[in-house]
Amino acid sequence: MDLLTALLLLVHLIPVSATKNGVTSKNRKRIMPDPATEPPVMDPVYEALLYCNIPGVAERSMEGHAPHHFKLVSVHVFIRHGDRYPLYAIPKTKRPEIDCTLVANRKPYHSKLEAFVSHMSKGPGASFESPLHSLPLYSSHQLCEMGELTQTGVVQHLQNGQLLRDIYLKKHKLLPSDWAAEQLHLETTGKSRTLQSGLALLYGFLPDFDWKKVYFRHQPSALFCSGNCYCPLRNQYLEKEQRRQYLLRLNNRQLERTYEEMARIVDIPTKQLRAANPIDSLLCLFCHNVSFPCTRNGCITMDHFKVIKTHQIEDERERQEKKLYLGYALLGAHPILNQTVGRMQHTAEGRKEGLFTLYSAHDVTLAPILSALGLTGARFPRFAARLVFELWQDREKPREHSVRILYDGVDITFHTSFCQDHHRRSPKPMCPLENLVRFIKKDMFVALGGGSTNYYEACHREGF
Repeated sequence: MDLLTALLLLVHLIPVSATKNGVTSKNRKRIMPDPATEPPVMDPVYEALLYCNIPGVAERSMEGHAPHHFKLVSVHVFIRHGDRYPLYAIPKTKRPEIDCTLVANRKPYHSKLEAFVSHMSKGPGASFESPLHSLPLYSSHQLCEMGELTQTGVVQHLQNGQLLRDIYLKKHKLLPSDWAAEQLHLETTGKSRTLQSGLALLYGFLPDFDWKKVYFRHQPSALFCSGNCYCPLRNQYLEKEQRRQYLLRLNNRQLERTYEEMARIVDIPTKQLRAANPIDSLLCLFCHNVSFPCTRNGCITMDHFKVIKTHQIEDERERQEKKLYLGYALLGAHPILNQTVGRMQHTAEGRKEGLFTLYSAHDVTLAPILSALGLTGARFPRFAARLVFELWQDREKPREHSVRILYDGVDITFHTSFCQDHHRRSPKPMCPLENLVRFIKKDMFVALGGGSTNYYEACHREGF
């Protein structure tokens, strides 16, 4: 048994017995602390394993659950790209030898993997918005390039797509069998890992889809802010937040000693090591069960990894407490949330466009949305994280619509700031669409303070 498997068993992420394809009936991955199943104290190794999101772990999903008299009318999915090769290299160490080709005889595996590769090979003529048409549709390098999607990342999103297919298409018939191009709305940033992740999920959701019906739009900004990206106050909040991060790191002597030790091992200045963001490479090695680098001066160890990962978790906790990030998140997430609620309103009015919307994005896309929604307890987006907005119509009162929001399969609707008090105020079992509309059109600006009543005013308010 290898080290990573042993650790997974230790923290109950892989059940000892498994049913077909390694999937069991229970899932122990959670986005919020659960004292019944999680370590009694914060465990950086446990948190890192959750972040890896290793395929084959049982998936419990609450998507598509609603009272019988409600009809599902649209779904909006935000995903983080799947597992990737590091964006940064630790200087003077050998690059991790991870193969980014997609092959059937290597774990993790998905039953649709070969069919996915075959279908992608037929797709270069697809009409994607520039510059997406110049990106490869699947990974093919034997030694991964920096930031490249791995086979693990592809499998993660094939699983996501298949799960959503079982719920939204087979159970709820969200799309007709002869679905039209305008019933899908697909957007991605200009990175190959986000385009490929979106294609993998789409293939799991709509196997052997007609390329002529698929059009990915390009988003230049990771915030998916379209034509509303200029926001001076958002940038001020970000500068303050970055200053907070710097001071927290400066005051962590154990972290600094760890960086000094690692810098001595790889024989570079501490400042250079810190700038190389070593946790990015170490997480990749950890997720792929590859040994940490060694030199003639020694080895980077699990103890070094734990210190840096613990600091990451403490930084996340303080970020939520200090509220500087909340200001950034409210302004950063507003354009895409406003676009999403606009699509929901169009569907509620009877339009049939965009019944299934997919935004293939990054951790820096999902994290502000989660914070803006008031989900302070949500974990930082793992690889292949998914955030889903569902729109439901009450069949008994067809003019009334409700929303559900789910994060990695967990229903978090009543944890959001706009619906956490719903059950105390209303007998309705679902959160009304009006609550989300009011939150995005009004309450987000109230939360920012300063008397602004719209996005432009909030972004250009003076006197931070």
